Amino acid sequence: MIDISSAIKNTISISLFNRGMAGKVFEEVKRSGSKVVMKNNAPECVLMAPDEYVRLMDEVNDARLLALAVSRLEHFDPKELISGEDVYRELGITAEDIADCDEVEFE
Repeated sequence: MIDISSAIKNTISISLFNRGMAGKVFEEVKRSGSKVVMKNNAPECVLMAPDEYVRLMDEVNDARLLALAVSRLEHFDPKELISGEDVYRELGITAEDIADCDEVEFE
């Protein structure tokens, strides 16, 4: 069940901005993490701290990458693999070209 008191505490009226209380609203956002701004009894927008927005976007991007990886694994066919040597040959890359490259570090 949704916590109604939490929903009420995190909802503010757009009229607070019209009354010059934006600074107070922003302080509340810093404390609580986010606020839903209401206009004419309907949600108009969500205010949140930049760090929280970045965290949420990172989570969304991670979910998209995971979905892509799962899809690729589901459709993986080892018979369609191309060897590194074949790719290098097709692109004209030699062993000397690779030796001249810096090491690449993956996270």
